[in-house]
Amino acid sequence: MEERKKLALYAYKYEGNWNRICEAVVNGEEAVDQEIRENYITILDENYPPQLRELRNPPWVLFYSGNIYLLNEPMITIVGSRVLNEYGEHVTIESADELKKRFVLVSGLAKGADALVHQCALENGHSIGVIGCGLKTRYPKENSYLYGVMAKRDLILSEYPFHTGVKKEHFPWRNRILAALGQAVIVTGARYRSGTMITVNEALTLSRDIYTFPYPYESHEGEGCNQLIADGANIIFSHKQLTEIRPKLSLC
Repeated sequence: MEERKKLALYAYKYEGNWNRICEAVVNGEEAVDQEIRENYITILDENYPPQLRELRNPPWVLFYSGNIYLLNEPMITIVGSRVLNEYGEHVTIESADELKKRFVLVSGLAKGADALVHQCALENGHSIGVIGCGLKTRYPKENSYLYGVMAKRDLILSEYPFHTGVKKEHFPWRNRILAALGQAVIVTGARYRSGTMITVNEALTLSRDIYTFPYPYESHEGEGCNQLIADGANIIFSHKQLTEIRPKLSLC
C-alpha cells in the first residue's frame, strides 16, 4: 500500500486527530483498507502547499472538494467576527471586493465575516474555505448554499474525513491552516477572546503580515482589532491601502 493512502486511512480511523495519526506514522501501524469518499492530498505529495510545512503541526492529510489548483495562486486570509455590526460588515465587504482582484481569498466558512468573504468571491473571484468538520457536514446550515457552490467552482479543505461531525475543539485547531495559507491576514472585526485572535496569533508565529481596521472608542466588537493596532499591526484607514496589498513572489 502506498504511504500517502496510509495517511488518509489513518485520518479516517482517527477522525483527523493529528496526534493519533502521528503515533500511527511513528509506530508503522498497519492501515486497514477501506473506501475513501473524497479527494485528498497529503504531506507526502508534491502539490502539498509549501506554506503549510511552516506550521509546527502541518496537516497530514487535506481532504477537499473543488478546484485544488487554487492552492497554486496567491492567497490572502480574511477573518472576522461571527456577529457583525454595520461597520464590520462594511469593511469585510470592502476588503473582499478589493482583494479578490489579486488574490484567492481564504476564510473559514463560518457565519458572519467568513460567509461574507466567500459570498463576495463568487462574483469575479475565488475563495478557499477551510472547515472544522468532514465534507459531508455543512456547518452552519445557513451556509449550505455556499458549500454547494464552492464545492464546484472554488475549494473546500478539511483535515477531517468525510463522516466527521462538528466538534468545538476542531475549530481553533483549524485556524492554524487559515493563518498559514494566506501571505497575510486581514482582520475585519474581533473581540479580545475569539477564534479570530487564535488565527492572528498563529499567523504571527509564521511571520505573516497582519492588517486590521480601527474601531470606535470602547467598541466591544472591535476591541481585538484596536489591541492589534496598539501591538503594531498594520492599520487600514483608507481604501487606497487595500489596493496597495500585492502578491509576494514567495512565502518561503
